[in-house]
Amino acid sequence: MDLVNLFSKRKKYFSLEPQTDRKKSDKKKKEQGPSIPNGMWIKCNTCKMIIYKKEITEYKLCPSCGAHFRMTPAERIAVTCDEGSFQEFDADMIPENPMEYPDYDRIVGKAQDKTGLREAVVTGRCRIEGNDAVIAIMDSHFMMGSMGSVVGEKITRAVEYATREKLPVIIFTTSGGARMQEGIISLMQMAKVSEALGRHDAAGLLYITVLTDPTTGGVTASFAMLGDIILSEPKALIGFAGQRVIQGTIHQKLPEGFQRAEFQQDHGFVDRIVHREELRGELGKILKLHQTGKRGNGNE
Repeated sequence: MDLVNLFSKRKKYFSLEPQTDRKKSDKKKKEQGPSIPNGMWIKCNTCKMIIYKKEITEYKLCPSCGAHFRMTPAERIAVTCDEGSFQEFDADMIPENPMEYPDYDRIVGKAQDKTGLREAVVTGRCRIEGNDAVIAIMDSHFMMGSMGSVVGEKITRAVEYATREKLPVIIFTTSGGARMQEGIISLMQMAKVSEALGRHDAAGLLYITVLTDPTTGGVTASFAMLGDIILSEPKALIGFAGQRVIQGTIHQKLPEGFQRAEFQQDHGFVDRIVHREELRGELGKILKLHQTGKRGNGNE
């Protein structure tokens, strides 16, 4: 072995990631975000807080700001009705496609798979703090609670049942309005439900509406605003057309929050805003004052 080889040191090498490759890698990691299992966290649209789902109670409230998240009918029944008292009406009714609207059957099927419901409303009889009532609960998760022929028919049948049985009616509204895929048939439901409520009213029976976020369109223009007593959850969006549509039509600046429950209460369209945790008790008190389901006429 020569002297050169004897005293030479083996060179140690390590590779450097090219600057461009490193930037691509960092960008990819940033796009992928943190490794968090799907469905464990939700974001509050009011305070923007990221919330661990297990922190949310059965009332579906933001633990940070108290915002009322949207509920399913099953969740609403659980916090409103006496345990085990709810008996569902017309659970098997499903929508058809009377206008032969393209792709409507697929859209409905997708909503059914997503929610586990057949339509955007659940109706039935229940007890609330021991008081019998008929309730209808709309679901914004099913095609934004849009009102088609089945929604109108189910609510109408529930109201007619309440009239026969002399029971009060409570409707929890949430809707984007009439279902455009059913055309004029969906608009007919506004008159049909209102007529049934008119007969219920003529019988001297109590009707309560609970407006939840959002209540808009044809539902607002019909049965949502016909209640003898109109309650609302805080900050609920209540209106007919959207703010941008109105602004674009009248070309005027609109008041801040003019379609929120608080504005509606200040201007006489809502009787009372009730926090969700207090709603069952509030309904129980009102029903107790009308135990026969009838409104007082001053002679009772």
